[in-house]
Amino acid sequence: MSYGLSGIDGFAVRVEANVSFGLPYFELVGLPDAAVRESKERVRAAIKNSKLRFPDERIVINLAPADMKKEGPAFDLPIAVGILAARGEIPEGALKDIAILGELSLDGSLRPVRGILPMAISAMGHGVKDIIIPHGCAREVICLSGIRAFPARTLREVVSHLQGEAPIEPVKTVEYAALMVSRKPMTDFSMVKGQLSAKRALEIAAAGGHNVLMIGPPGSGKTMLARCMPTIMPDMSFEEALEVTRIHSAAGIAPEDGLLTERPFRSPHHTASQVSIVGGGPQARAGEISKAHHGVLFLDELPEYKRDVLETLRQPMEDGFVTVTRVKAQSTYPSAFMLVCSMNPCPCGHYGSRERQCRCTQQDIRRYLNRISGPLLDRIDMHIEVESIPVERIAAVSREEPSSAVRARCERARAIQRARYEHTAIQCNARLDAAGLEKFCALGDSARDMLMEVSASMRLSSRAFTRVLKVARTIADLAGKKDIEYDDIAEAVQYRSLDRKYWG
Repeated sequence: MSYGLSGIDGFAVRVEANVSFGLPYFELVGLPDAAVRESKERVRAAIKNSKLRFPDERIVINLAPADMKKEGPAFDLPIAVGILAARGEIPEGALKDIAILGELSLDGSLRPVRGILPMAISAMGHGVKDIIIPHGCAREVICLSGIRAFPARTLREVVSHLQGEAPIEPVKTVEYAALMVSRKPMTDFSMVKGQLSAKRALEIAAAGGHNVLMIGPPGSGKTMLARCMPTIMPDMSFEEALEVTRIHSAAGIAPEDGLLTERPFRSPHHTASQVSIVGGGPQARAGEISKAHHGVLFLDELPEYKRDVLETLRQPMEDGFVTVTRVKAQSTYPSAFMLVCSMNPCPCGHYGSRERQCRCTQQDIRRYLNRISGPLLDRIDMHIEVESIPVERIAAVSREEPSSAVRARCERARAIQRARYEHTAIQCNARLDAAGLEKFCALGDSARDMLMEVSASMRLSSRAFTRVLKVARTIADLAGKKDIEYDDIAEAVQYRSLDRKYWG
């Protein structure tokens, strides 16, 4: 028994080996790709170099089910074990309820393969008790308690283990809480001097899962603020960490510690293609928006991205998932990410600056800002102006609030949201639908009157109107209020003022 990978899910593959009399022949059937077909030479060399006998007979390997495409080198080890079992070198019954995965080197050593975690989770779901994996993948399964994982370094070790001569020590499981204690964030809010209003806005965004656009001159600290976002967001639950790590494992970028303990932060370059952002390719692989699931997707210099690339973000931002369809494959990936963007207010970057004079014409500024479409802008909940801080003011700041203190407040706000949405599919305020807004966003008369008046004066779209309401709900949660009040609406409206100032 082995496993293949389809998207971020594993599927069972039965590796059947038949060794019969006849001229030396080695054939692989069962819809293998090029990497699987090339395993014949790797398996032959690995068996011989492991001081085991490779049969000079007719060998046929079948990968069942035969109608599903088999990709990657993870079938090397089960093919080698199947050949040896067919020759009687592995006892009958030793392969019952055990799955085998691994790529073979020519000397018989095992190399890591991508997707071990999702394939191990699928094996657990199918009732598999044990799984043999390459030693280099052992960290990926340290938090799985429903299956015993045996990390092997060589083919010879696997054969000795199955023969009962030298059993391999299984991976010792570790609690997720223990991994959380040992994490060490690289950035912290305390490193950002000043910018109190921007920090307040980002705290609101982290507490409610809202999308953010920061506008400010070069060197004002927009990128640093964005990189600090994962450190103030509430901790991931074990289920969330497992889901995110499955995506990263399937993409071949699994973390060294085995499971992601910090929310992912993805920052693709502005020259990135639509396929790399959303996902695709011949095998319909995950894109940056899926790798940022439950974390932050940071787009620096937003207007520099291609228009068609930005427009593809609109549907995943609303749905929380993306379905990638290609001729040979189709996969659905979760993509519930927080979009954090930054941009300059004009091509030269100094429009509205108190420090330097802008060199751009109004036509240049308008052309630059129009690179961002109105529908995408509507889907960004909060627009923040970030001003440059003079050096003397930065030097005067002695101590800033650390990320841990901000995170604690965000955790309390998220706890209120989890209790409120306990019997619904809503996870945070940013995910409120129309029915949820009507049920959970009660407004007093003064707050409602103000929201209606501001919406009319700023000519907010229906979507922008609901975004203001969601942000106000988060502001009220941070203050521990049951209902949304006048001052919550007043603060939430401030984060849409750029609609009027730049795009009005």
